[in-house]
Amino acid sequence: MKYDTPLEVGIIEKRYKRFLSDIYIGDELITAHTPNTGSMKECWEKGWEVAISRSNNPKRKLPYTLELTNNGKTWIMVNTSRTNAIVKEALENNHIKELEGFSEIKPEAKVGKSRLDFLLTYPDGSKAYLEVKNVTFLKESNAQFPDSVSERGRKHLEELIQLKENGHRAIMVFVISRGDVSSFSPCDELDPEYGKKLREAFAKGVEIYPYMTKLTLKEAKLSHLIPLKL
Repeated sequence: MKYDTPLEVGIIEKRYKRFLSDIYIGDELITAHTPNTGSMKECWEKGWEVAISRSNNPKRKLPYTLELTNNGKTWIMVNTSRTNAIVKEALENNHIKELEGFSEIKPEAKVGKSRLDFLLTYPDGSKAYLEVKNVTFLKESNAQFPDSVSERGRKHLEELIQLKENGHRAIMVFVISRGDVSSFSPCDELDPEYGKKLREAFAKGVEIYPYMTKLTLKEAKLSHLIPLKL
């Protein structure tokens, strides 16, 4: 996924009210929209370099959006609204080899009282339901999800378990949105119930794929699988 406009680099001063960040671009202090509902643990500190996009839409209250942060080792994608677009592009270009061969892709598939991110239909009529999560939390060199208690995340896993029991493929893709990791695990420290549910899902046949993301100031795209540690 290439960015529509060139990203600008600045220095973050603070993040507050969840969806706002103050950032210096040179000597100018601007406020950027921060589309991330998580805690953003291990994703920013005052003085870190960041990358922001600017919208030309005159109706927007805040023209700037925080896209990436940099801890001195790697870019970290904190704009979670980008995640599904990255996965959709990878699916369409057959960059997720475990899911190749589908004939139709439908975003936002309604399942029970929930919506899962994608429904893939294959030529033989079989279906694969896919949920996507953006992962930025880091503990040592291990990427972990979630970075706070996620009841919604557990609900999605329950839906996937049910779909698998009904005879469909059920898949979790964890998009690892930073480059300084070597493996992926559920974050038992912050949400032990999610870890239990993820292990249950895996034991019942839900497929789990943690994919690294290659991040630059020009584009973000899926790269390769990393080890899953349950």
